[in-house]
Amino acid sequence: MSAQAPVRRMTVPQLARRKGGEPIVSLTSYHAHTAAIVDRHADFILVGDSLGMVMHGMETTVGVPLDLMIMHGRAVVRGTRRALVVVDMPFGTYEESPNVAFRNAAQIMKETGCGAVKLEGGRRMAETIRFLTERGIPVMAHIGLTPQSSHVMGGFKTQGRDEETWDMHSEDARAVAEAGAFALVLEGMVEPLAARITREVAIPTIGIGASAECDGQILVLEDMLGLNPSTPPKFVKVYGELGEMIERAVSDYAEEVKSRAFPGEDNVYR
Repeated sequence: MSAQAPVRRMTVPQLARRKGGEPIVSLTSYHAHTAAIVDRHADFILVGDSLGMVMHGMETTVGVPLDLMIMHGRAVVRGTRRALVVVDMPFGTYEESPNVAFRNAAQIMKETGCGAVKLEGGRRMAETIRFLTERGIPVMAHIGLTPQSSHVMGGFKTQGRDEETWDMHSEDARAVAEAGAFALVLEGMVEPLAARITREVAIPTIGIGASAECDGQILVLEDMLGLNPSTPPKFVKVYGELGEMIERAVSDYAEEVKSRAFPGEDNVYR
């Protein structure tokens, strides 16, 4: 009986070669147990700084510290075998200078074992992206609606509604691609602009609230599972109603505890 072939993790070059090919599947994950489920279906898993809002009740992602990203990144890497794991660089860890960005990105990669980092920003971050990639740190870029800039943008606003801004977004995309980013997240962007950028750049685009023409798609896992306590954004398709299932299960448990039906005979040691 032949030995089963070892499972090999998706690499950055493999993902980059998917440009224009089979669509890239991605979801966020913040824990080992959900990551193990997602790992069977996703090409890459993003440990997003959205964990500050989803897991820790923050109003924005701005307050997420580096050590929190590293802690959750470690958990996701432990829970996976095949997907490329990408970890967000949180606000304040890469904007100051390329040197500061390198120090923090290197810490993330060394302490989590992830395969790449992601940072927000277009032309203004091109120099930093080039600095990191030339020193062995793969970078996924992120333009359009950039949550870490929500205070400057005045909230979470769809980008590209004014067609006069399209060239600016296209220039951002070209700048990060030319700087060495291996993929590009397009978030909260009008569909025709996202489709245009996908055609213009040589690296895969990953859409979230963008276009079906993007080379891949990503959603926040808790949003698509119906675990978001508030109304999810328009671009989210809810594939499961786990929030309702958990509510029923917790309610049933509480009632059985109160009535002493739990623990039952099958749940105790004799």
